[in-house]
Amino acid sequence: MAGLPVQNKKNRKRYRKQYPGESQGITEEMRFVAMRLPNIKGKKLTSNSASDTEIDTENTQSEDDEGRGDDSESQKSNENDGDGEAETWSPSMEGFLKYLVDTKLVFNILERIVDESDDVAYAYFRKTGLERSACLSKDLEWFSQRDFVVPEPSSPGVSYVMYLEGLAEKSAPLFLSHFYNIYFSHITGGQVIARKVSEQLLKGRELEFYKWEGDEQESLKGVREKLNLLGEHWSRDDRNNA
Repeated sequence: MAGLPVQNKKNRKRYRKQYPGESQGITEEMRFVAMRLPNIKGKKLTSNSASDTEIDTENTQSEDDEGRGDDSESQKSNENDGDGEAETWSPSMEGFLKYLVDTKLVFNILERIVDESDDVAYAYFRKTGLERSACLSKDLEWFSQRDFVVPEPSSPGVSYVMYLEGLAEKSAPLFLSHFYNIYFSHITGGQVIARKVSEQLLKGRELEFYKWEGDEQESLKGVREKLNLLGEHWSRDDRNNA
């Protein structure tokens, strides 16, 4: 209407839409990303995690089978006799030792980097209670004393360790993403699988690898809380790449 003053609408402040899990911390964001990744043959593919390595028993078995024919380390039982039954994989001692050696190599580098780095971000993850390399050293010594042949680390294991060393120098967020996911996957799934293999091969003997001085879930929770606090200071690009 003529003569009435024009009222300017107050600009509303727009807030950026949060990423899934962002309000709960970087570890929850990583979980949502992992859940969205595709599955191939029923196995979830994840990046920036322990599954990038060859330290899981499934990958170890696959490598051991290559080029071995009837003498394959991983021996099959319940073979298909025409009734459509699937074969059952049976672990071998050689494959299990290879898994332990590569796993020790990975945990060695994780512990060495956080212990020796000058980057203050890594100092928060020293002496978490999750360390495994000393336990694995005792286990491998036990095998050696009983005349088992302890192999050298595999090429995939060495390559992954070199990759971790490069990440640690280049990007704390990327390295710590691997750091957290390796321990997380070991405690929540990998340890269970490997223990079952150990029970089959060692007739119930429990390795030092599966023994903890405290509650491993509480120790993992402490690491998760520190990583979430640290993640609050990362840029959005760093959080997206972690």
